[in-house]
Amino acid sequence: MKSSSSPYTPITSSPPPSSTSTTPLSANLDFISRAKHNLYNNLSARRPWRQIFDHHSLSFPHNLSDAISRLKTNLSYFRMNFAMFILLILFLSLLWHPISLIVFLALMLAWLFLYFLRDEPLHLFSRSIDDRIVLTILSVLTVGLLLLTGATGNILISVAVGVSIVVIYSVFRRSDDLFLDEDQAAAGGLLAARTSV
Repeated sequence: MKSSSSPYTPITSSPPPSSTSTTPLSANLDFISRAKHNLYNNLSARRPWRQIFDHHSLSFPHNLSDAISRLKTNLSYFRMNFAMFILLILFLSLLWHPISLIVFLALMLAWLFLYFLRDEPLHLFSRSIDDRIVLTILSVLTVGLLLLTGATGNILISVAVGVSIVVIYSVFRRSDDLFLDEDQAAAGGLLAARTSV
């Protein structure tokens, strides 16, 4: 008796080539491809600018508790947009200081690789580092190194203007129409902001 075999042949997949067999050119192309993909994902993860410029969502807070709640929620929800906004103001203020601008552009590479292009959390000494800590360290490092270039007045004024605009906007923008899923809310600290009220 003939054994009955399946008319389908199994499809076998070959394992991906090992990293030792890749050429430096293909490794660089792979890195560039991943970086472009991560940049696109991170920039698409930022909130739509039309949400920020929606004048219907602006109103006076009812009391101090409402103002603090709005500030926390909006800072968490729009943090990528706010970081981009402050960096843009800082860049524009340095156009007439070439050395500061060069330092700023070098720091922008650090921002890209450590904040905007990352697709997984940073790990230091086997511990995961939160995005808010990375954002704070990069901000302090950016301001600190730029202060050493001699454009102190421009830097302090531009950062103060950017932070003031962000804080004022966050206090006056209603946050009741901002919704995140639970993972995003926990990652951005939104749950803590909501439960503290």
